Amino acid sequence: MSSHPFRTARTKAGALAASAAALLSAALLHPAPAMAATDPATATATATAKDTSAHATAAVLDLDGAGRTPVVHGADRAYDTASIVKVDILASLLLQAQDAGRHLTARERKLAEPMIRRSDNAAANALWRQIGRAPGLAAANERLGLTSTTGGPGGKWGLTRTTASDQIRLLRAVFDSGGTARKGYGGLDAESRTYLRNLMAHVVAEQSWGVSAAGGPGSSRALKNGWLQRGTTGLWDVNSVGRVTVDGHRYLVAVLSDGSASMTDGVRLVERTARAALA
Repeated sequence: MSSHPFRTARTKAGALAASAAALLSAALLHPAPAMAATDPATATATATAKDTSAHATAAVLDLDGAGRTPVVHGADRAYDTASIVKVDILASLLLQAQDAGRHLTARERKLAEPMIRRSDNAAANALWRQIGRAPGLAAANERLGLTSTTGGPGGKWGLTRTTASDQIRLLRAVFDSGGTARKGYGGLDAESRTYLRNLMAHVVAEQSWGVSAAGGPGSSRALKNGWLQRGTTGLWDVNSVGRVTVDGHRYLVAVLSDGSASMTDGVRLVERTARAALA
């Protein structure tokens, strides 16, 4: 798996607007504003006075440490996933392919790769249907050890609900060594884990914000972000999950948030929370 240096989180308005427009067609998201760079001097897990309705929860697991229980910062309650569920969708697809004794087809790869690397929503729509929507996701999650994730209704995969600790369980299924994998039983095999890791390590530059902020110069990252504006309140859900390497240790980090006044505020909150959780 290739590693990339961290980049300062500066999302270009055009790229985000394109992704937002796709989600809007699925009744999930409104267009996103451009994001300003995060100010390291504001590194705190609490919301600013401007964003007092926002909340965030972080969960962290040191893959190179002795423990296997994540440290949770904040209330480990359920949040909307938005596009971070795309990791779960692909994990479900890979499990189904494993059970069938086959590799992903060319069509499936053509959908899976932009779904993770560019957060393509049309691809997610197609693969959500293919895995069997929420029931298919639930079947996969039972095997992967998730206990607090509920698939979104109908075609609304972005309204899947999850907790930060459950996202660490999913990340462990991708980034840990894995257990026994055989037909109808166990988790992702080595080939499936490597495939998912590589896609998360090569997300497009404008989507490399989030948990990557917790790393320093020369650190590596593999992640998936999600953002969703709720139509009823106009407030934003902004999430980031992935693996970062800091001082030679590999950390799994999940930061979930809701209630931000803008996407920019949500990204800043997620990055402050990630930094504080690994401080």
